[in-house]
Amino acid sequence: MAAQDLSGKTVVVTGASSGIGAEAAAKLVARGATVAVVGRSPERTAEVAARVGAESFIADFARFDEVRKLADRLLDRYPRIDVLANNAGGAWAKRTVTDDGNELTFQVNHLSPFLLTALLLDRLVQSQARVVNTASMTYRMARLDLDTVNASTGSFNQLGAYGAAKLATIICTRELARRTGLITVAFHPGAVATHVYDNAPLGLGAFIRSPLSRPFFLRADKGADPLVHFATTSDEINGRYFHRFELEEPRNGQAVDAQLAQRLWTMSEEITGTAGSAK
Repeated sequence: MAAQDLSGKTVVVTGASSGIGAEAAAKLVARGATVAVVGRSPERTAEVAARVGAESFIADFARFDEVRKLADRLLDRYPRIDVLANNAGGAWAKRTVTDDGNELTFQVNHLSPFLLTALLLDRLVQSQARVVNTASMTYRMARLDLDTVNASTGSFNQLGAYGAAKLATIICTRELARRTGLITVAFHPGAVATHVYDNAPLGLGAFIRSPLSRPFFLRADKGADPLVHFATTSDEINGRYFHRFELEEPRNGQAVDAQLAQRLWTMSEEITGTAGSAK
């Protein structure tokens, strides 16, 4: 099947200064899309944008003020946005509190993408866009406790924090579709050797990105394929979660808990100051 022509379409890809985001940006540009490459590192983001033929935008998702400035720039630059790919993320070994007063893992993986989506929402609805969220299979074993997930003190587990944040991503993917009518999807890209593992314990990050890990981890270009697929497919995907390309019936009851979804949405609105953006 020939690749879908994306001429005239605008795609925003966050977390695109390396890894899955950078590879997805290249694949989308190759299909004719106008792509906004969003990253934290000015140097790496500019290099990726120049290499693939896109425009670079800088934002650190650990800072809400930078996410707000990013949204303003995107709205000024693009009269329509056809796809928002919320791909930025990370995991940290120790609890860190951001300048906004949030737990870092929760802010970067959930709150800041939630904020960006809310700030762009009117444009997304006008464009009949779709929102593609990079999640993780770690949601399966996660526990989302709204009283502790964003706490500044208490016990902390890197995998648990990351899994809870990605579970929040999956929950809000469904809730965004319900509230707005936008086409939304969350997906696990596979075990991909990217910088998301940089803070893994025992030096595992360096191993994962080395040639020694090839039998166990996908390279970033393969990890990007589901993102590109869900940005373009006409398949029925709305509000659903996929393990790479395969639809997965939720393996965690919290992922489909409607009351939890509403509580999480309200909490996220209150923290990000976006109450009423989607009802």
